[in-house]
Amino acid sequence: MRVFFDCIIIVALQIWFDNLSAAVVHIEKHGERQLTDGFQRFCAHYRFEAVFCNPYSGHEKGHVENKCGYSKRNWAVPIPIYESQEQLAAVFAKQALLDQERTHYAKGQRIADLWEEERAKLLVLPEVAFEAFRISAAAVNKYGEIRVDETTIPLLGLVQPGSQVMVQTYWDRLVILNNNHQLVREIPRPYTGKTADIPWEQVFTNLLRKPRSVTHSQFIRMLPQTLQLYVTVKELDMRKERLRALAHWSSVYTVREIEDVLHLLGTETTVERITAVLGMRSGSRDIPAVLEETISPPSTKMEFSLQRYDKLTGVS
Repeated sequence: MRVFFDCIIIVALQIWFDNLSAAVVHIEKHGERQLTDGFQRFCAHYRFEAVFCNPYSGHEKGHVENKCGYSKRNWAVPIPIYESQEQLAAVFAKQALLDQERTHYAKGQRIADLWEEERAKLLVLPEVAFEAFRISAAAVNKYGEIRVDETTIPLLGLVQPGSQVMVQTYWDRLVILNNNHQLVREIPRPYTGKTADIPWEQVFTNLLRKPRSVTHSQFIRMLPQTLQLYVTVKELDMRKERLRALAHWSSVYTVREIEDVLHLLGTETTVERITAVLGMRSGSRDIPAVLEETISPPSTKMEFSLQRYDKLTGVS
């Protein structure tokens, strides 16, 4: 539907489709097609006419299938190594540009020249892209989570347990909205290979309300082994204290920094000592840079500088 050449994206006047379920709901007796609402909006947005192949007539789209095979054989052998869909698309776009320089097998002209002739007959792409997504509702469980695409998504502290949210499912991401259509969270879909940050401060704060559920939480199983041992201590009062501390630490430090200190000091070390070491190792981020003394009366306070001591020791 989009043609990528010379960084200009344009739309054909007429596009042929197979009878895919995303577009066709039902084929009537005389060949008329009942289209989905989303596909009709898609056609109207880009202003092209949708033409469909006959059912069970694979030969009608054989040219397209052959072009897919040509692209795989010439552009994907050996199999390209890439880190993202965007990077792979850029590689194929470059290959397509280079392929324009060859001569067309039937017309005897350079493909680039034939393309210039076709360009004048095509439509300019609208400035605003069409957003293709499906929308559904999801219930927030008592742990502040929802299930989408067989994946648990934490919404801890963002919405109330027991409420409902709306989920916009795009091909590459999930957008969660509250009942006022305000953005709650956006995460990549699992199959894209991209990761989303876990709000650990909210996870620990939520578990603090039900500390006995720690051993059943899937988020705890995502933690490094040292942190798992630290937070699953049997004594309930100690577990609460550690969850409270972890909720605070994770708002200041990364999980890796907390793990390193626990590995260094041991899981039986007091919360106070761990907090102090975290502050010292991380540039005192958890310790106030200036301690304001508020006990003495204002008239008795004295201004002083360590530079006076430097002069006495001969340090300039």
